[in-house]
Amino acid sequence: MPHILNSDSWEAQFSEDRNAHVPKKILITSDLYRPSVNGVVTSVVNLVTELRKKGYEVRILTTSYDTNYHRDDEDQVYYMRSVPFKVYPGIRMPLNYFKHEYLDEIIAWHPDIVHSQCEFFTFQYAQKIIEETGAALVHTYHTLYNQYATYLPLHAGADLMIAVASQLRLDAVDTVIAPTQKVKDTLLDYGVRADIAVIPTGISLDKFRVPKDETMIASLREKYGLTSDTKVLLSLGRLGKEKNIEELIRYFSTLSRFRDDVRLMIVGGGPDEERLHEIADSYLLEDRVIFTGMVDPALVRQYYALGDIFVCASTSETQGLTYVEALSCGLPLVCRNDAALDGVVSNGLGGYRYENCGEFCTYISRILDNPVLQKSMCEENLSIAYKFSKEQFAENIAALYEQVFRKKALSAPDL
Repeated sequence: MPHILNSDSWEAQFSEDRNAHVPKKILITSDLYRPSVNGVVTSVVNLVTELRKKGYEVRILTTSYDTNYHRDDEDQVYYMRSVPFKVYPGIRMPLNYFKHEYLDEIIAWHPDIVHSQCEFFTFQYAQKIIEETGAALVHTYHTLYNQYATYLPLHAGADLMIAVASQLRLDAVDTVIAPTQKVKDTLLDYGVRADIAVIPTGISLDKFRVPKDETMIASLREKYGLTSDTKVLLSLGRLGKEKNIEELIRYFSTLSRFRDDVRLMIVGGGPDEERLHEIADSYLLEDRVIFTGMVDPALVRQYYALGDIFVCASTSETQGLTYVEALSCGLPLVCRNDAALDGVVSNGLGGYRYENCGEFCTYISRILDNPVLQKSMCEENLSIAYKFSKEQFAENIAALYEQVFRKKALSAPDL
């Protein structure tokens, strides 16, 4: 008997049989994976780890880190032969989209869900695999590309091109995951017709909740010339133009005119690092803006412990994992007002969202000069951090997988 699909009632049709078949085989496709390190890779690694803890069988299909094919049998990763894609740092382009033993093996394995993490290269593998297997296709939209125009050969009409390309690409998807309402609203503006679920990306909170290493912190303060009275504004992350760190330096130069007890510490590296050094020098801030360069990931928690306030000027975040890391460390946040901060920072609770230089300076001083307020913001941020944990993230994703899988099964024609 053929199924009759009603979009308003499909969940109810399955509610009587909660023991119906649920997805167990999950294929993750991503243009980036280990040994690369960035927000997408972190998100994927956390998801894979937690899904496996929940009993899912998970495999990963990604691009190689050189021009050869590789596989990691222990972690179940297939690396497709690739070359660097010069347009954007760190991205690689596969050299084979056609028949290969890895693709044949994945198709024979027959995943229940294919979860794509990137719209470009490996998305085409995801499409090929669902065509062969009938698996449901879920896609996470991590990046708002109009914020990365400086890396792309796009000029007039770039926004329209991005909107049309996104709409066409996502037509093949059963459900799109947006990390924030900001991303969902953008996709709706693009005209995306697929179902869109808002699920915040989760991080590993445990490594940010370890006790402060007071000996290490004292060593770092000495290394960077920070006295016991020095207050630290901490910026942490990739140094790219889209992160708008130049604004932090400009606004900090104003703050420095009436406060000599504050330093701006910029932790991380990236393509904009040299230019940012030059900007700091032009404001005569050589002794007040501290560039640490890349730091050992194992020490990131201690760098957060150095900070009194976490600052960020970016409006390119789809969620902003460093926001969540700062929450987990109990730091107050003072960040450029942006929809990505909805649910993360409410003015006066865990920090402030500034609109201009005057507000930035006012909010920084208000927190630094009021220990009671600073403590209450710390407690507030620690309490809300859990909703961004990798455990909660995987729980939400698993629920969506089951929902999408059941809907796909109901809509499939009887054979």
